[in-house]
Amino acid sequence: MYYYLGVDIGSVSSNFVLLDSRRRLSAKVYLRTQGNPVQAIKEGFAQVCAAVPGPVKIKGVGTTGSGRHLADIMLGADVVKNEITAHAVAACSLIPEVRTIIEIGGQDSKIILMRDGIVNDFAMNTVCAAGTGSFLDQQASRLSINIEDFGVRALKSNKAVRIAGRCGVFAESDMIHKQQMGYPVEDIMMGLCEALVRNYLNNVGKGKKIEAPVVFQGGVAANIGIKEAFEKVLGTAVQIPPHHEVMGAIGAAILAEEMMASNGQLTTFNGETYINGGEFTSRSHECSGCPNLCEVVCIKRDNQAIAYWGDRCKKWETSLAARLA
Repeated sequence: MYYYLGVDIGSVSSNFVLLDSRRRLSAKVYLRTQGNPVQAIKEGFAQVCAAVPGPVKIKGVGTTGSGRHLADIMLGADVVKNEITAHAVAACSLIPEVRTIIEIGGQDSKIILMRDGIVNDFAMNTVCAAGTGSFLDQQASRLSINIEDFGVRALKSNKAVRIAGRCGVFAESDMIHKQQMGYPVEDIMMGLCEALVRNYLNNVGKGKKIEAPVVFQGGVAANIGIKEAFEKVLGTAVQIPPHHEVMGAIGAAILAEEMMASNGQLTTFNGETYINGGEFTSRSHECSGCPNLCEVVCIKRDNQAIAYWGDRCKKWETSLAARLA
């Protein structure tokens, strides 16, 4: 059995999927990056391969996410794409008529507007935590509630308490104030869901025309309270894909499959021995070669440099290519 491997490395989670030749999901792994993307890539790859029977033959590899270049170097990717493209491809593969994609992760969020299956506009938010999953994680911890139970508990609310959601710090202060006033916990939780939605629409979705069908994906889509809050504000149904938490990885795998089908070449996948048979480390330094003072990232395998990035003039990247030639 041949598979296409899709990898989405983010600051909070690292996601891996294996698609078969018919684009059916054969295995998926969702794990925490925990500040160590190198280890996350090795562990995630091992887990996703162990999830299917027999030897795993990789026919193509696609990477995305903030750590996509690192994953490319370690795995030997055939295609490397940004998160916007990967999420759009995944959503369109399941719901071809999708017009709006809402994606909320642990530390960032994005909106993608589609037209005829093509990205027409998009926006991202990487500044304020009030519109991301980490905001709910923090408040759930303060309320001593498991984040997995947050949405179900929020739906038990009779009347959501309005909580200031424009800023994460103000929202937390307002939530504490509402607790002290004796509001039911469920009403406060639903208020937090609505606050996150308002923050998202006022920042990421500001000035955007949100049209149905609307697809909601990312780790936060598991929170049914957020889904209901979106439906209440938007006045339309919001669809959540079956594998919403790994849609970026699914998109990367589909892109890899399309790439291999179009060029007919063999995959550049490095193989299991290369990935597990060496020690990968990453270091960064400030290059003083010019006034740009670029922060250059170096990836090493067994103390031998195998990649550089971050240098605008490509000085380090070119020097490595010359040495390896």
